[in-house]
Amino acid sequence: MAFIDWVLHPTELWAAFWYVMRHAPPDEKTPKLQVSGDMKRCYDFLEMTSRSFAAVIQELHPKLRDAICLFYLILRGLDTIEDDMTIPGAKKRSLLEKFHEIIYQDGWTFKESGPDEKDALLLVDFDVVIAEFKRLPTGYQVIIADITKNMGFGMAKYTRARVESLEDYNEYCHYVAGLVGHGLSRLFSESGLEDRSVGEKLALANSMGLFLQKTNITRDINEDVLDGRCFWPKAIWSKFADTEDTLISKSNRDKSMNALNEMCTNALAHIPDVMEYLDQINEPTVFKFCAIPQTMAIATIALCFNNPKVLDTNVKIRKGEALKLISQSNNLDSVKRVFYRYLERIEAKNDPKDPMYGQVRKIVDKAKKDIANSLKGGAPVNHTAAYFAVALVIFAALVFFYQNPAAWI
Repeated sequence: MAFIDWVLHPTELWAAFWYVMRHAPPDEKTPKLQVSGDMKRCYDFLEMTSRSFAAVIQELHPKLRDAICLFYLILRGLDTIEDDMTIPGAKKRSLLEKFHEIIYQDGWTFKESGPDEKDALLLVDFDVVIAEFKRLPTGYQVIIADITKNMGFGMAKYTRARVESLEDYNEYCHYVAGLVGHGLSRLFSESGLEDRSVGEKLALANSMGLFLQKTNITRDINEDVLDGRCFWPKAIWSKFADTEDTLISKSNRDKSMNALNEMCTNALAHIPDVMEYLDQINEPTVFKFCAIPQTMAIATIALCFNNPKVLDTNVKIRKGEALKLISQSNNLDSVKRVFYRYLERIEAKNDPKDPMYGQVRKIVDKAKKDIANSLKGGAPVNHTAAYFAVALVIFAALVFFYQNPAAWI
């Protein structure tokens, strides 16, 4: 199946080739290999917890690289505690609310994670992260501690509260992702690589985070319900299902699809803010760091929209598609073209029978029009048919040579 995917998507194969040529084999220029001791171990933790984030963080400007690596690890530690369903509620809330103080406690570690927590090892050796965090410039420390405090209190709140209304949904996403956008934007400005205004326009930063988090929450519905929790707001799902379990039941599939598409529509509303935020970023490595997750998110929403598989399993974009998106996230024009392409896919899947049809059409039409008006060449040209024709020729040639080995000679 993977081979067929490559054949049917030749541009992804090309993107994968260039990614491998650029990133392997590693040499002495790799940022992780330029550091030693505890900081090198922190980059090891980064790769252990997220290879995709590790790659983009290690390509950041040296003024930001270590600070954002540690910011990510601290929030990953906080998130690991929040996700661990084996920690008693009162103890979990205490840990979450005090985590901004814990990151200043020399030698602190946590060895009580549940057996299924994939990032438990990070907390077992968290003293390493603390030691390096305390070596950061004070300005960076203040920002990271402040975001950790606000996020911890927000997470603690939602260990008891449920996501009922759309206001709850936006608030929860703010605590777990919007605040990340706040922190990153403030770090960008603190470094001097971006204008002071980037760290002040926090509504845009929040919206960037919400777009990512809402995409993940929408995609993860099957996994979350099976784990006994649900982050889809009741204000949406209760219109189409009696219980959260009913959402992923095949017997309720048609109604649940309406709920899914409303969740996707809710996320799509953040696209204008995403474009405006990226437009203010000037430093190339910072831009790419911000843009890659956003292009991955629009691709994921396009995959999830009107896709019944979301209710049965955890769908993901193809690896080759992800590599192509990485290569196309270098500048604003390229990112806009990516968004335009996936908006067209959503448009093609928009069903007039769906309750969200009109709203989806309105959002997509406006986003496409704004993008087309901002690009010098106007609306991007869709080359899908040409790529598919090339793929068919390649596939036919491969079949021919497979059946006629003598033709190779």
